[in-house]
Amino acid sequence: MFENLMHYICIPLGMLMKWCWMLVGNYGVAIILFTLLSKIVILPVTVWVHRNSIKMVRVQPEINFLKAKYYGDMDTIATEQAKLFKREKYSPAASIVSLILQLFLLSAIIEIIYHPLTYLLGTSPETVSALAEALGVEQGISSTEILIVEAVKYRSYTPFGTLLTVGFPVELMQAIGRLDFWFLGFNVSEIASQTLGKNLLIPLLAGVSSWLLCLSQNALNPLQHEQSKWNQYGMTIFSVGLSLYLGFFVPAGIVIYWVFSNLFSVFQQMLLNLAIDPKKHIDYEALEKSREALAAIEALDDKNGEDVAKNKKRERADYKRFFGVVNKHVVIYSEKSGFYKYFEDLMNELLARSNLILHYITNDPNDVIFSVAEKQPRIRAYYIGNKKLITLMMRMEADIVIMTTPDLDKYYIKRSLVQKDIEYIYVPHDPMSAHMGFRENALDAFDTIFCTGPHIEREVRATEQVYGLKPKTLVHFGYPLAEWLIAAHENTAVEAGRARKQILIAPSWQEDNLLDSCVDKLIEQLYGKDNRLIVRPHPEYVKRYPDRMKALTERYADKVGDGLVFELDFSDNSSIWSSDLLVTDWSGISLEFCFATKRPALFINTQMKVENPNWQRIDCIPVEISLRNRVGVALDKDELDRVGETARQLLDNPALYAEKIREALDEHFYNLGSAAKAGAKYILGSLQEKRKR
Repeated sequence: MFENLMHYICIPLGMLMKWCWMLVGNYGVAIILFTLLSKIVILPVTVWVHRNSIKMVRVQPEINFLKAKYYGDMDTIATEQAKLFKREKYSPAASIVSLILQLFLLSAIIEIIYHPLTYLLGTSPETVSALAEALGVEQGISSTEILIVEAVKYRSYTPFGTLLTVGFPVELMQAIGRLDFWFLGFNVSEIASQTLGKNLLIPLLAGVSSWLLCLSQNALNPLQHEQSKWNQYGMTIFSVGLSLYLGFFVPAGIVIYWVFSNLFSVFQQMLLNLAIDPKKHIDYEALEKSREALAAIEALDDKNGEDVAKNKKRERADYKRFFGVVNKHVVIYSEKSGFYKYFEDLMNELLARSNLILHYITNDPNDVIFSVAEKQPRIRAYYIGNKKLITLMMRMEADIVIMTTPDLDKYYIKRSLVQKDIEYIYVPHDPMSAHMGFRENALDAFDTIFCTGPHIEREVRATEQVYGLKPKTLVHFGYPLAEWLIAAHENTAVEAGRARKQILIAPSWQEDNLLDSCVDKLIEQLYGKDNRLIVRPHPEYVKRYPDRMKALTERYADKVGDGLVFELDFSDNSSIWSSDLLVTDWSGISLEFCFATKRPALFINTQMKVENPNWQRIDCIPVEISLRNRVGVALDKDELDRVGETARQLLDNPALYAEKIREALDEHFYNLGSAAKAGAKYILGSLQEKRKR
């Protein structure tokens, strides 16, 4: 069937080749002209494919964001991608159509070159068979007609006159005689593998032309340019290898077609880019951002624990166990072990006030929750790595999901695609602002917000008004950790009647933090016989900038001792609770220290820590700013000469600031001393309401 199809395809193409041959009078030049004309004939398809490629790259940012949003959910990705293709009128089959056309043309040129009598001279199969028999040429092989031409034109095994006397027309003999297979010193009918040492240049030209085409396509073709380097290299190697192979095992005339087809394609791509410039249609900045978003998701991995294989096996078992439970009422998600402290009191209240089973998902295989669950049978703990978490969250079935992680439904943690009425509750992991301390719209996808205090309620309501959002349920919760911190301070023994005041310098690790911007001036102002100075860097700073930390400690090696201490052991927090004064920038430790100890802080106004650059759209002053001069004193960096004097004033008036801090504490938190009870009461009430529906 394929042979019959190719025969009918080759008839018009053979006529085109015959016209080229009659026009130029040289078979090799005719093949080149035929190649050029074939490119012109299929130019509309080539333009369509070029436009289609631009559409694909133009929509690629949306596809990348889709893959990031629904990572792991291949069905949803495929459905949403199909909608994008339909909107853009992109055809995934376009490149296949172009490839099929190229293959048909290659097959046709092979057929035509192997059968010059049939397609160039219009000789019937019966005449070809009679000629082969008269000349003693083997029949039924691909090169039969080429051998007939060579026998008539070059070898003349049978006298020319004899052929005429047996009935072959003189016009046919003359036409065969005009067929000239020589071009630039090559016989276009010869095969390199059969004439080693003579035509080795032919396959090399095929390989070089393919290499040039791949280079140009990788640089100029909008779709191929966006492929990964490995895909580009792989395609180049494959194409060059295939070209070398073809160059050795097909007639040189086919290689001439292949070489010039590649060269014309390079020139054609340049013209297409001039006529339809991809840069005018593609947002490359958006493309790069989408790649970064997708790369961030793909980079998620379980790096905790040494035995990765063991953790993967454990993850699969826990994933199966989680979905083996039906009617899950409360699910808690935690990023790592250190986050258990934000849930602990709330969980204890829920267990004490109900018979609920709490399902606790963690990304940390060494989370403390596993030891807790061993002692409390109504806590079910599951280890799920970051990547697996994506599909777990999208398949979630529960009444309530509780988490401290903001940005729900913005990045890799999604609301359930299976159960639409799950109540997602955000539990605070710090007492700061919600509109400046988090990324823009970080809490928008939650149904319920547990508010640490009135400032969160004001900020959330203002955000809803500015962005036109549906009002959330706001629960007067509080901050159980504040209660724990106060108790920790009360249980910390402080040396009575010590002669020297203890000053703690504890900065953040963000850009322009105290250690990078003004620590030398601070030490100069605060170091002395009346003070014991402790420099406690943020753990993240020590991890990220070990060289900076080493240089700092070496710079003050002569002062290190009883009067100056660099505290790099973060397992002990006693210095926080025992200090008389905190010096910091925008670190969250400030409110913890002040509210727990009732002692003041000296704030240095370094570059402000801002997660949301549009926070000023919300008409609420962040507590990070408003509380600075209530629980201490804030100085700008150009006022560092006042640090020593200001510190003495703060240290000399502890009672004054203690009273101010108590007032701020009472105003800042809901339900101080009973936050967990308030949270548990709301959750149990919400579950009861769900059962009534």
